[in-house]
Amino acid sequence: MVGPVESAVGYVLKQAAVSLRGAMDVALRPLGLTVPQYACLELLGQRPGLSNAELARGAFVTRQSMNVVLRGLEERGLVTRPAAAPRGRELPTELTSTGREQLHTASVAVRRVEKRMCRGLNSSQQQVLLEALTSCVRNLAED
Repeated sequence: MVGPVESAVGYVLKQAAVSLRGAMDVALRPLGLTVPQYACLELLGQRPGLSNAELARGAFVTRQSMNVVLRGLEERGLVTRPAAAPRGRELPTELTSTGREQLHTASVAVRRVEKRMCRGLNSSQQQVLLEALTSCVRNLAED
């Protein structure tokens, strides 16, 4: 027995992740974006030209799901992909100017959610939290 779930780091971490996802859904809905669509825009804003597989890994979705995400973003004129792969099978994706504007608006909304989530934590506490979570991710990736 692990003890009370409220004292289990993994349980509380999952609660935080679900709460964050829900708050992001609410913040992004008026912009017509889902969390995976926002994640895709954010990744492309930071690293233009990522492939479908790279975007899927970064947004924590399957490649098939990322295809659907990209198609939707492309139909809205937020991203562009070449008709044919410049090399291999990869179709590098880039933001359009409309996509960059939408990303900026969405980033502001998501940043508000993050600030609300971290309310009551000063900057050094936020840094400790970030480092602790990064260590947890690294520890689990080692196995």
